[in-house]
Amino acid sequence: MKKNEIRQLLQRYFEGESTLNEEAVLRNYFAGDNVADELEEYTEFFCGFGEINETERDAQLEHEIMDFITENESKRKTPSISMWKTVSGIAASIVIAVGGILFFQHEEEPFKDTFDDPETAYVYAEKTLEFVSQKYSKGLSALANFDKIETATQPIKKGVKPINKYMNKIEMITEHQR
Repeated sequence: MKKNEIRQLLQRYFEGESTLNEEAVLRNYFAGDNVADELEEYTEFFCGFGEINETERDAQLEHEIMDFITENESKRKTPSISMWKTVSGIAASIVIAVGGILFFQHEEEPFKDTFDDPETAYVYAEKTLEFVSQKYSKGLSALANFDKIETATQPIKKGVKPINKYMNKIEMITEHQR
């Protein structure tokens, strides 16, 4: 294979754009005897892949490593879960205790008169009732215009009544014909 083609494949390989077939071509080239001198530095790199694939995995060792990882993961999760339950239980207890204390400490004050003199209380109540009466009368005066509207619409209502009567009869006839 030509040096330029190998250089292009190396370029694609190191940019992460090479295919599996191109990588196999590179491994075969560097495993061979006729490697160009300027590309000699890559020989150990590509020949190392073959050594990795040739080593056999010890199944027992792999199994022991996986068991160790699983044990440690479960040990780490258990304390955090139990810690969460403990902390949330303590927090809930504190909230209930504080709420109970605040609820039972709240005492209602006995009713306290605002006036000591009954004459003063009577005068104040009279002024308050007069104020409310004025506001009520003012609100009712605004509604007086509605009486005028009601009176003005009476003739229209009387004129529409016969029309409504005939419309109802027509509607009953059309329903009966269906």
